[in-house]
Amino acid sequence: MTGPLLDIRSLSRDYVSRTLFGPAHVTRALDKVSLTVEAGEIFGIVGESGCGKSTLARLVMALDRPTAGQVFFAGEDLFALPSKELMRRRENFQMVFQDPFASLDPRQRVGRIVAEPLHVLARKPSRAEIRDRVVDTLESVGLKAEHAERHPHEFSGGQRQRIAIARALVTEPRLVVADEPVSALDLSIQAQVLNLLMDLRQRRGVTFLFITHNLAVVDCIADRVGVMYRGRLVETGPAHQVFERPIHPYTQVLADAEPAIDRFGRPAGEMQPVKPQADDTATGCTFRNRCPLAVERCARETPELRAILPGRHAACHRAEDKITQTPPTTS
Repeated sequence: MTGPLLDIRSLSRDYVSRTLFGPAHVTRALDKVSLTVEAGEIFGIVGESGCGKSTLARLVMALDRPTAGQVFFAGEDLFALPSKELMRRRENFQMVFQDPFASLDPRQRVGRIVAEPLHVLARKPSRAEIRDRVVDTLESVGLKAEHAERHPHEFSGGQRQRIAIARALVTEPRLVVADEPVSALDLSIQAQVLNLLMDLRQRRGVTFLFITHNLAVVDCIADRVGVMYRGRLVETGPAHQVFERPIHPYTQVLADAEPAIDRFGRPAGEMQPVKPQADDTATGCTFRNRCPLAVERCARETPELRAILPGRHAACHRAEDKITQTPPTTS
């Protein structure tokens, strides 16, 4: 295969809410998002709650249909496939959900939970093959063969997330979409799960789309990162470069709100609350009401994601001014 493993093109998703007497209200959760993920890469998606990260994850997994745009996996348009063909393709892309306490069926034994995705394979394995693959996958995530006979409530949060990861890996997928996979875990367990994901990438060559609101986590695990704000991708680039020297003012806000002082070389600050505006998504930059660099052009022209530096893209009219104002961080 040539080209990226995952190619997202101008992806948009609208949700319509209706009331009994009033007109329907349309909310755009995702707005013309485009990005590519190379095979073997860990690509991080970061942003505030409600910015569209989980909507993007559901669309990439074809669990929901977009209002507009396309998702290409290994060169195939997922939403152009017949439903049976899409079901067969699912063995190649799996998902790890946020809450390990809610994503596992408490009535099922772990072995059956992990084996569930195997039943959608084009060639259904035999019982012996399923048993062997479940055991191998559990052991690959640091669990034991006997754990297959237990129920989820017998495990800690970190172990439950390992079970969820094993379920995602049992079909030997090429892509795993991880939606906030460590946010519900203690810090020490987070580190264990992150190390596990990086080890799986190294040993199995798994590609990850890693979604989180935690900049430190993305900086630790991701090769490249995309920063989202109100359904739009506002900056992309190598993770360490993006957080050490942000180009988009919103990325700077995220960096300033990060409590790790030694990481960014400045004291942690408070993120200003969003002030909803009736015309925020009509025209112009959606961040302009919080942006210290905003000018009149930002209200009338929507900035497009464009190349600013080698490997760095930002959707900001004043990106070049931001670069000249922010000296590079020295380590």
